Parts: sequence; structure tokens; C-alpha cells
Amino acid sequence: MNSLVDLRPLRENVAFRRLWLGSTASGFGGQMGNFAVIYFVWQSTHNAAMVGLVGLAAGVPMIVLGLAGSAFLDHVDRRLLAIRLTYARIAVGVLMTAVAFTGTGGVPAMLLLTAAASCCGALAAPAKRTFIPRLLQGDRLAAGLALNHLSFQLAMLLGPALAGLLTAATSVGWCLAIDTVTFGASIVGLAGLPRGVTPADGSPGLSAVRNGLRYAVSTPAVRGSLLADLAATLLAMPIALFPVLNAEKFGDRPEILGLFTTALAVGGVLASILSGTITRRPRAGVVMLICGAVWAASLGLTGLATALPAVLGLIALAGAADTWAVVSRGTVVQTATPQAYLGRISVLENIVGVAGPELGNLRAGLVASATSGGASLVIGGAAALVATGLIAVTTPALRRFRSSPTGSPVT
Repeated sequence: MNSLVDLRPLRENVAFRRLWLGSTASGFGGQMGNFAVIYFVWQSTHNAAMVGLVGLAAGVPMIVLGLAGSAFLDHVDRRLLAIRLTYARIAVGVLMTAVAFTGTGGVPAMLLLTAAASCCGALAAPAKRTFIPRLLQGDRLAAGLALNHLSFQLAMLLGPALAGLLTAATSVGWCLAIDTVTFGASIVGLAGLPRGVTPADGSPGLSAVRNGLRYAVSTPAVRGSLLADLAATLLAMPIALFPVLNAEKFGDRPEILGLFTTALAVGGVLASILSGTITRRPRAGVVMLICGAVWAASLGLTGLATALPAVLGLIALAGAADTWAVVSRGTVVQTATPQAYLGRISVLENIVGVAGPELGNLRAGLVASATSGGASLVIGGAAALVATGLIAVTTPALRRFRSSPTGSPVT
């Protein structure tokens, strides 16, 4: 039974339980909204490069505003910041819903609003992430990170599938409306978090950004974890290719398109349910590297597969590998980072975990527009596999990383 997901953080910590429930609800709506934006752009243009621009619109603000925000994120009340940005995200969601229903502004307006939504998430997400190690310590931290990813995977499992069916029956506007409404649940979760400002290293400003970057670069386990995640997502992210593959191989049917993302989530959910296999063990760095290699190989083979069951099975395997890799990355990064730097490092982790995939989607769309969806997956998977191997060879600190039962790193 030790291989099953560890539920102790939900049973023992009320604040974490409320945060998890709120994030699960808003994450479900967010997956429907993500489906809606990609499908809206694809149906409006039938251009893989334009679908890739969704990643650019989301990724660039995530990087720019995230780095700018790291100048003060360790010096403000993170709870209040997250609440205010969530309200702003709700307002953006209302406008996106209006564009989808009325067509006003078309693709340019949808891309602009996608960028605005990304601006809100660029600081709200890392601000929320800093509370996990404050609420949970030791092996509860790894368990909490696994539960968070289970929440994400459940949302990915149910959200796109329902969005595909809802879009086929009505329109993408309803998906964005549900996305907007469910963000209210995250407000409830944020309300129970600790108030106030955590003591930080140095003063806010440009020097805080430099110090945060210096800490990440000079700490091999943190640096290696972030680079390994970038190798996986920047080089092999598949989601922007799903509409292209669907059109190339399965008749461009929206209900099939939803199954691709659902398959990714099926693998993720199964891996999350069995997350006790890794969260109760200390070798998070090794797990991350192995799972990164499996992710890359699975997606490369997806580009070669032609039968729907084979495609869905390989995507599910990639989703399982991604889940364990993300949990392991979070365990390494948050265990190796003191509270004084946690906001800034969480910004970098958010850039890698969110902007990296978005820019990876842009890369995938551009390569597919020059070749095909299948070729883009094969090229990306091979490149990610090579990059992961190089990181494993050149970063022994990541391979040797261990965490103690109390949560401190062991070298």
C-alpha cells in the first residue's frame, strides 16, 4: 500500500485541504478554457503556426512579468497578491468568453487576452506555490506536491474530454464561461492561507532578481532540475500538435481531439495514484531524469504511430512519466531552497513549468508547419532525449540528490 498516493496532507492540514480543493475546481475549468482557446484559434485559421502562437502569447508574459515580479515576491504578502491577481484573472475570463461567443476581435483579441491571463498567472502561481513548504514539511511536502499534480491531472483528464463534447454540441464559449466561474473556488482556498510577509534575503528590486538567479545557477541540484524540465517541455511539448495530428490521422473530429489530452491525463492520474512509490523515497533527482527520458521517447514514438489506440497509449505513458518528473522536480527545488529565496525560485520554477511548455508548443507548431505533426513529434522527442542524457552526465549533484525524512537535502 506504500505505493499509493499519500493522503496525509489532506487529512492533517486544513489550510492545505482548502487550497487543494480550490485549485482542483479552478484547474478543471482552466483545462476547459485551454482547450477552448486552442480550438478557437485552430478552427479560425487551420494553421499550425497560429496555434503555436497561443504558446507564445502565454509564454512571453510568463517569463517577462515573472522575472520582474521576482524583484518583490519575497518581500510582500503573497496571499494578498494571489487573491488580487485571481480577481483580475476572472475579469479576463469574462472578456475571453465574450470574444468566443460574439467573435468580436477574433484570433488577435483571443491571443491578447491569453497574454493578459498569463500575466495574472505569472505571479499568482508562484505566490501560491510558496505556501506548500510552509504548510507541509518532510515527506509530507513530497506527498503534497504529488496531490497537487493529481489535482492537475484529474482536471486534465475530465476537462478536455468534457470540453470536446460540449464544443461539439454547442460552442467553445461555454467552455470559457465555465473556466471563468470556477476561478471563484480558488479564492476560497487562498482565503485560508497564512497572512503577512515572510522574512527575505536582501531588499526588493533588481538586486533581488540577481540574487535569485545567482542562487539557482550556483546550486547544482536546482539548476539541473530546471534544465531537465526545460529539455522535456521546450523540445518535446506535444499539445499544440494535437489538432494537427487529429487532422492528419483522424478526420479533424473534436471528440477525438479531446481524447489526446485526456490520454495524457489518464497516464498522469495513474502515476499520481501510485505516487507513493516515489514520494516515500529520497532519490528524487534520479527519478526525474529517468522520467524525462521516458517522456521524450514516448512522444517521439507517438509521431510514428498511426493507430488511435497506439497513439493514445503512448501519450498516456508520456503523461505518467511527466507526473513523476514534475513531483520529483518540485521535491528537489523546494527542499534545496530556503524560505528567504523561495518566492524567487518559485518564479523560476513556474517559468520552467508553465512558460517552457508554452514555448515548446510554439516550437512544435513551427516545425509542424514546415514538416508535419508526426515529424515534429519525432524530432522533438529525439532532441529531448539527447538533452536529458547530457544533463544527467554533467550534473552529478542531481543524480546524487537525496532528501531526509525531515525535508532537508542530504548530499
